[in-house]
Amino acid sequence: MSSAVVFAYHNVGYRCLSVLLAHGVDVKLVVTHRDNPKETIWFESVQKLAELHGIPTITPDNPNVPEVVEQIRALQPDFYFSFYYREMLKAPLLAIPKHGALNMHGSLLPKYRGRVPVNWAIIRDEKETGATLHYMTEKPDNGDIVAQQAVPILPNDTAHDVFQKVTVAAEMALNSVLPALLAGKAQAQQQDLSKGAYFGGRKAEDGIINWAQSALEIHNLVRAVAPPYPGAMTQVMGKPMRILQTLVSKDTVVSYPYAAFYVEDGNAFAICGSGVLRVVRFELDGVEMNAAEFAAKYGTEKFEFNR
Repeated sequence: MSSAVVFAYHNVGYRCLSVLLAHGVDVKLVVTHRDNPKETIWFESVQKLAELHGIPTITPDNPNVPEVVEQIRALQPDFYFSFYYREMLKAPLLAIPKHGALNMHGSLLPKYRGRVPVNWAIIRDEKETGATLHYMTEKPDNGDIVAQQAVPILPNDTAHDVFQKVTVAAEMALNSVLPALLAGKAQAQQQDLSKGAYFGGRKAEDGIINWAQSALEIHNLVRAVAPPYPGAMTQVMGKPMRILQTLVSKDTVVSYPYAAFYVEDGNAFAICGSGVLRVVRFELDGVEMNAAEFAAKYGTEKFEFNR
C-alpha cells in the first residue's frame, strides 16, 4: 500500500482526497488551511473529511518551517499530493517523498500557470479549460504533466460554474492515472512553457468595470467575478452598483460616446464602449433590485456611469 501526505483545501482538495481514499492510499497526514473569516466559504471542508476518516490534520501558516518538515519527514511518505493548497512547498519539503510530489492545477497547463486560473480563463474569453496533474518543482506549475482533463467554458458560464466543472475534471484526471502512478508506470510529459504564461492573483478592486471596453470584455469580467466572488463594480448617480449577471445583448460592434445604465421594455441595459449588455441581476447601494423596481424609483432615462 502506497502512503501519502496530502496538502489540500477547497472542493478540489475534498474530491481528490476522496479519490485517494477510494484507491486505498494510506494518507498519513493532511495539511490544510484554517478558514479565513473574511472569505466567503462556499466550498467543502477538507479538514472535516480527514477527521471523518481518522486522518491527522495540521494547519500551519507556513508548511516549510523546520518543525513541520521534520514531522513530515518522520512519516516517510511515498508521495505528496497537493490539491488547491495555497502555499508553495520549498526544496527541503519536496525532497522528502520517495516517489515524488504532485500538484493538481486548475487549467490546461502550460496555459494559466499561477493564481486563480479559472477566473483568468474566463476574463480572456477562453472556450475551454480543465485540470492538470503534474510533478511539483520549486517553480509554480512548471513540472512534468501526468494527467489532464479538459472541460468547456460556455458563453454565459460564471467562475463558479466553471470551477464546479474543473473540480470534476480534477477528480477524473486523478482517478484515471492513479493506479499507474501508484504502480510506478505513469508516463510524464515535459511542459512547453512557451505555450503558456504565468498569471498573478486578483483583488476585489480588479473587478471595477472599465466602461471603455467592449460589451463582450465587460461580460467576461462580470461572469469571472460573479458571486461567490466579489462581483463587478461601478457607480451610477454617485451610488455603488454591483453587476452580478449580464448577457451580451445587441449592437455588439457599435461604438458609443458615453457609457450608461437604463431600463427599456422591462429589462435593464448597460451601454459599453462598444455594444450593449443586458443587465440581468444587479445591486444598487447594496440592495439587489430588478429593472422594474429601478424604473419605478429612478425612471427610464439614461444614467451615465461615474468614471
